Amino acid sequence: MYLKKVDGPRSVTLMDGTVMTLADLPSPTIRRWVASRKVAVVRGVVYGLIAKDEALQRYGLSEDEFTEWVRAVSTHGEVALKATMVQKYRQL
Repeated sequence: MYLKKVDGPRSVTLMDGTVMTLADLPSPTIRRWVASRKVAVVRGVVYGLIAKDEALQRYGLSEDEFTEWVRAVSTHGEVALKATMVQKYRQL
């Protein structure tokens, strides 16, 4: 069995004990961003599974957009990334 060589870790263990791998990240061709996919990208970057710059390039995100996702999750939790909650949790 051969494993493809990748930069960085193949998997990381999250605070709740679950293991996250590169396969848990959304596809680079994704067009519809639901809260669960946003959270997966944020977790991947925060826990070191994927570099921030690589994530921005891979998913076509702006620095501001990603920073807003991180701020929303750290301040209000995962529910703040839902499209229906944007106005409620928007930073004024």
